[in-house]
Amino acid sequence: MLTLTIGDTSIPYELKRIGTCEKARITVTPEHVEVIVPPTATDEQINNAVHRRRQWIFDQTRRMQEAADRSPSLSRFVSGAKIPFRGRMTRLKVGSTDDTLVHVSYRNGLYIEYPTSASPHSQDMLIEDALRLWLKKRLRQDVADFIRRYGPKNDLKPKAYRIKDQKHLWGSCGNDRIININWHLIFAPKTVLEYAVVHELCHLRHRNHDKPFWNLVGSIIPDYQPRKAWLDQNEHMLVINRVETS
Repeated sequence: MLTLTIGDTSIPYELKRIGTCEKARITVTPEHVEVIVPPTATDEQINNAVHRRRQWIFDQTRRMQEAADRSPSLSRFVSGAKIPFRGRMTRLKVGSTDDTLVHVSYRNGLYIEYPTSASPHSQDMLIEDALRLWLKKRLRQDVADFIRRYGPKNDLKPKAYRIKDQKHLWGSCGNDRIININWHLIFAPKTVLEYAVVHELCHLRHRNHDKPFWNLVGSIIPDYQPRKAWLDQNEHMLVINRVETS
């Protein structure tokens, strides 16, 4: 791991040499900074590429850290705690049950019942696993509804769709015509999820983000721009930071 120093700030970055890379490129994610270069790149060329983008790297890492600091945090799954759900911070109501399974339901809030037999150590883990499965199921139903609503009438028919845990993509559409949707979009407003699904459906016809692509998106969802802007500006809301307690 190498380090870029800007003033008093040290930013570690990973260097990768990839045969298909034609010129240096730098990506910044919430987890790390990655510098990808051709195999023949010299140390001087790499240092120059990083130096030219040093201010951008600094700004991006600071922006992502600030966003992470604003992300919803949760230490325990207990009554009164809140998590994002379809664009709103939603209160949890947690109780015990004699059943052996965790039950999750929504009634103007998320109701969770966990087995009385669960130990305090395993309680949070059981609730978190069950809640994640429940949220993914809700998202899967929403995605299926949107595909049925917009796919056939626009002649945009995916081979299949998958709900995935993608770290840095909200969705994707491969050459195999399979659409992938990030399950964290269950935390976004339903209208934003609708935009994300339509976005990937449109990639069945247009592979790039060119003018015909955006014209197609706009013909299906005329007000897609504010939905896209919400996603760009509120990505920090689409994750729950688990805070460990001592």
